[in-house]
Amino acid sequence: MSVYEVYFHYGKQNYEFVSDLDLDVGKTYTLTNDNELKLTYHVSSDKKTLVNMTNHTYFNLAGHKSGNIEKHQLWINAFHYTPVFERLIPTGDLAPVVGTPFDFREMKVIGNDIDADDEQLKYGQGFDHNFVIDGYDGTMRKVAAVYEAESGRTMEVYTDLPGIQFYAGNCITPQPGKDGADYIKRSGLCLETQTFPNSINEEHFHDVVFGPERDYDTTTIYKFV
Repeated sequence: MSVYEVYFHYGKQNYEFVSDLDLDVGKTYTLTNDNELKLTYHVSSDKKTLVNMTNHTYFNLAGHKSGNIEKHQLWINAFHYTPVFERLIPTGDLAPVVGTPFDFREMKVIGNDIDADDEQLKYGQGFDHNFVIDGYDGTMRKVAAVYEAESGRTMEVYTDLPGIQFYAGNCITPQPGKDGADYIKRSGLCLETQTFPNSINEEHFHDVVFGPERDYDTTTIYKFV
């Protein structure tokens, strides 16, 4: 049973540049008694269109005034990731993580490899890449987890989507935060569940075209344990 629930409804919009597309977009945030933040998305359209929604919340399990997230430990259930061109658009390849800084199949301290001499990391100034979830079948499953030793906090990520973008906050510019905190580079990390970026241009990626006979429905859960 949810203890708090709110629904954001953006209503029907007419986009003249897409042949007067009628698009209905909704997102529900639910806090549950199991310490979960549950995000559900629904999109319907009267014409075929591209849909690939995600969530860009920053997390720092040590607390928002604790500095960067490089000491956090991360696990991602992914044997492959999608390499990118210099402007961070996936090349279309599915590259194995073995022997690279992108291997998070076992819990690893994020800072261990974030500044490694690796071309892909240089493109993103650190991790900013999509990971290919192992064994994807469209069902809800645990795909990632983050652990912070000092606080003892763990966050697990569940989704029914095929990919997850790990962004380490490399481009956060210094800015004042709440309670007098200074938010700096890598003050928070994002784990963005999604279909692979650039899927519309890669036939072997997942289908991101939705329309009158195919609604977009997906769920992601961030669980704190």
